[in-house]
Amino acid sequence: MDHASLTFLPLGGLGEVGMNCFCLETEGDLLVVDCGVSFPGRVHGVDLVHPKLDHVFEHQDRLRAIILTHGHEDHVGAVPYLLRGLRRTVPIYGTRYALAMVQRRLDEHADVGAVTFHALTPGRRQRIGAFELEPVRVNHSIPDAVAIVYRTAAGTVVHSGDFKIEERPLDGEAFGADALRAAGDEGVDLLLSDSTNIDVEGTSGEEADVAVRLEELARQAEGRFVVALFASNVYRMKAVAAAARATGRKICLLGRSLQTHSEVARELGLVPELAGLLVSNDEIRQVPRDRLCVLATGSQGEPPAALSRLAAGVHPSLALDPGDTVVLSSRIIPGNEKIVFDMLDRLERLGCHVIHRRTDEGVHVSGHAAREEQRQFLRLCRPRTFVPVHGTFHHLRRHAELAREEGVAQAIVVENGARVVLQDAHLEVAGTIETGIVHIDRGQVVDPGQLRDRELLGELGHAVVSFTVDARARYAGTLDVIQRGFLRPDEEDALLDEAVRFLDDDLRRAREDDLDAMEDRARRGLKRFFAKRLGGRKPLVTAVALEVTRG
Repeated sequence: MDHASLTFLPLGGLGEVGMNCFCLETEGDLLVVDCGVSFPGRVHGVDLVHPKLDHVFEHQDRLRAIILTHGHEDHVGAVPYLLRGLRRTVPIYGTRYALAMVQRRLDEHADVGAVTFHALTPGRRQRIGAFELEPVRVNHSIPDAVAIVYRTAAGTVVHSGDFKIEERPLDGEAFGADALRAAGDEGVDLLLSDSTNIDVEGTSGEEADVAVRLEELARQAEGRFVVALFASNVYRMKAVAAAARATGRKICLLGRSLQTHSEVARELGLVPELAGLLVSNDEIRQVPRDRLCVLATGSQGEPPAALSRLAAGVHPSLALDPGDTVVLSSRIIPGNEKIVFDMLDRLERLGCHVIHRRTDEGVHVSGHAAREEQRQFLRLCRPRTFVPVHGTFHHLRRHAELAREEGVAQAIVVENGARVVLQDAHLEVAGTIETGIVHIDRGQVVDPGQLRDRELLGELGHAVVSFTVDARARYAGTLDVIQRGFLRPDEEDALLDEAVRFLDDDLRRAREDDLDAMEDRARRGLKRFFAKRLGGRKPLVTAVALEVTRG
């Protein structure tokens, strides 16, 4: 007799940080779990990227639901693009905060039709096709984060989502250790667990301790008290608000994403500490310096964000003065070090007292479990098999090693596209599917060929030659060359004049008899000219032939 099987199919987030998305399939039913994005920083005009979702689109007749573990963009930001590709309405299950953030994103996408939301409540089981779901409360840097226990005929799967373990959570929502322990007692056949902080020894730290330190710094601040943070860190927002209230300060929020998360959090009653403290950007100058607390976006040095503009002295609502205190209450994402420290230098040149994690460890803790918390999660679930998720290959490999140390019988490392089959509490990699990245520019997909053209334009520069031809496609004697991005200003005029003379002579000798051939001759001729004059460097070249008629 054949035994039931379950397939785990990661589409994003394994072998990389961000774009978290995977499928679970059993008995003909399919779930999409999380559907996130990453932000490349407008490289070649791209705003964000998300995983290719072709597998979901191809099998959407079996898709029963979209399941969301929490409201971070790397877990929910691609939901509108998933819905856009579906032919029918598919229900979305998530916690209150996650659904509220998805609704905000959907409000920006007029081409997405009706959506049905269903709330996930920790401790309350729900049946979706062949799956029974049990959400379990976990701590994280955003409200309403959950792990989920999936019970199926093929076995029980636990997905940790993004998590940490706190003894004193600021919202009073305790980590669901009892529910996970109970699942472990029943028998967990597969654990999928967050690997982000596997290299961090010990524990991640408590938001409650950060709250104490921020209040101490607010009391010490003689001028304005400015705190930069990730906009989604509502618990840090609560802590700063409590510090402002304790020190008699009003609060101004600078940054659109911070305004969005603040609005959602207040609608859900998650930040009562803000009540009566908020002042608008227009009112900010009326508040005495020593009575103002500013929450700002831009902790990663992003040029358009509030903190960068404050550091550059160009923010329209506020100018910082010597003696103001600026706290960077966040980690510096690897790769952003230079831009962040350049920004902090500018703040110090303004005379601000600048504090960050490298000078004061108490101003930030991670929202992801460190190594001992990951070990504790393994011990609660006691899984028979283990697949690490959410991290680079290095993170996944080290997390699998930890699972083996804890006695897990089978721990395997896979990346996006692997088809992992669970049957009889054993894992087998049964081939792969094609995965990849979709690039988005202002809400629209950027075709791979279009993206490659943008990359080449950035690398090589661009020249355009336009010229006139007569009715027989012969050169008519008018020609112009313009360029962007590969000539210095001091050489441009002379070199382009020389290019015009070269092409004028070449086209007068041409015997081609159609427009396409003449354009190709001009394009190749201009590339040869630049290669010879610039030591082999050739820009992209576009040639345009314009037919003129004589009256």
